[in-house]
Amino acid sequence: MLSHTALLSQRRLIETSRRQPAGVDESTEQGLRDALAEAESPAWSVRAAAGRRLAAAPRIEGVAGVLHRLLLDAQDTGATSDTAAALLARGDPAGLRAVLAALAVASDQGTADQLAAELDRDPRWATGQDGDDLIARLRILAASGDPDVHNEALSRLACLR
Repeated sequence: MLSHTALLSQRRLIETSRRQPAGVDESTEQGLRDALAEAESPAWSVRAAAGRRLAAAPRIEGVAGVLHRLLLDAQDTGATSDTAAALLARGDPAGLRAVLAALAVASDQGTADQLAAELDRDPRWATGQDGDDLIARLRILAASGDPDVHNEALSRLACLR
């Protein structure tokens, strides 16, 4: 069951999503409600699908808490993997930030390993051709006010040097 604060946050996101351009299923009120309900499913595959859908939304700030919980899914790393891959596929700082924040606080070694593997597997966040882009984004995130994101970005930067 969602807390009162979480429900208010979701309600605000739904109201905001009404102003989003049409054509993006996750920005519709019903699409958002469906994805949020699926994130609570006992079936890992349904939670994983919800993570993919929520990660693909134009603005993930309003569902950051749900995405964070899916990234740290205590029941199955399939939900963790799919949600992380979808967030990283965005190719933007918001997706990278969400994965780094989860990796920084992952207490289960399997979950931490899965998050790190998704970061290492995605060519946008690996060194090489786009390594300069990764380094630039990690430097920006290292300046973040969020200590978990800051520390994880610094740790990743240290590995790249």
